[in-house]
Amino acid sequence: MTQLTPADAQAILAENFPPWIRDLHLRFETIEPGRVVLRLPNNPKLARVGGILCGQAIMAVADTAMVFAVTSALKRFVNMATVTQTTSFFRAVADMDVLCDTRVIRLGQSLAFGEAVFRSVEREEPFAQASLTYALLTGAR
Repeated sequence: MTQLTPADAQAILAENFPPWIRDLHLRFETIEPGRVVLRLPNNPKLARVGGILCGQAIMAVADTAMVFAVTSALKRFVNMATVTQTTSFFRAVADMDVLCDTRVIRLGQSLAFGEAVFRSVEREEPFAQASLTYALLTGAR
């Protein structure tokens, strides 16, 4: 693949991710080399009391988005595993779509480092941020 397309990304998602991730109905808003923006549509099943989006969903979206940011940087899908994920929550969001803007910060031979920043569709300022490290499994580079 020369550049990851939304159709490529949807196929990778369907073939390599568990059903509960596919059930999030993530949409690829932007795909560039080393950068992916995913939209998580509002879903009451992901809400806590008061309609607040749960942290577990936010962390799962960051983890998923980073796989695609790395894939777009490598120009192909490879097996990889999450090594670390540190997530900070700045404020709550409720009853709206959210965007996860994920970038590869450094792509090494065996590790990839990235950052995911979350914004609601209504406010530009971030409501959460995650730093992620992935192990690129044998033969990735």
